[in-house]
Amino acid sequence: MRGFNHGFVERNATLLLILTLIVVSIGGIIEIAPLFWLENTIEKVSGVRPYAPLELAGRDIYVREGCYNCHSQMVRPFRAEVERYGPYSVAGEFVYDRPFQWGSKRTGPDLHRVGGRYSDEWHRLHLLDPRNLVPESNMPAYPWLAKTPANAADIEAKLRALRLLGVPYSDKEIAGAHAEVAGRTEMDALIAYLQNLGIANKRSN
Repeated sequence: MRGFNHGFVERNATLLLILTLIVVSIGGIIEIAPLFWLENTIEKVSGVRPYAPLELAGRDIYVREGCYNCHSQMVRPFRAEVERYGPYSVAGEFVYDRPFQWGSKRTGPDLHRVGGRYSDEWHRLHLLDPRNLVPESNMPAYPWLAKTPANAADIEAKLRALRLLGVPYSDKEIAGAHAEVAGRTEMDALIAYLQNLGIANKRSN
């Protein structure tokens, strides 16, 4: 630009800082301001529902056992991934995940579309000894899950806490949560969680 002394600005640190802040602020406003006029920044997926109590207990076990260290839960929009795992993931499918389990490590396959792909019995045998079904698997076995009762003691409190965060659990659902989880094993709960993963698109069709 003719008449603009670029060298003067670059030598004057204070002026350079002020001009940089002005440019960054303008860019930030342009990106952020439109969001205030949007009702929701996440497109809703009609088949998505909150986790049932047993599924929520299973999700806690999934996190506790560190399953996210080897399994991602996000199918990226690449042809190879869609052909292997199913439809790519969209943000609206994770509105009830706190925290989400996207991950990026795939020692094992992505699990976001695993729901309904295998039977409950397949999952049970796989968790007891993965190599019985997949000989080349390096996944550890989880036999103790079949013997350990699922934690029903605080499930109602968890649902109430999640309702405070915006998850639409009804009083009836909260009141029946203990009965749904009581008497079930941790393996039952984990399988219930796995069978729910990624099936929102099936419910919405």
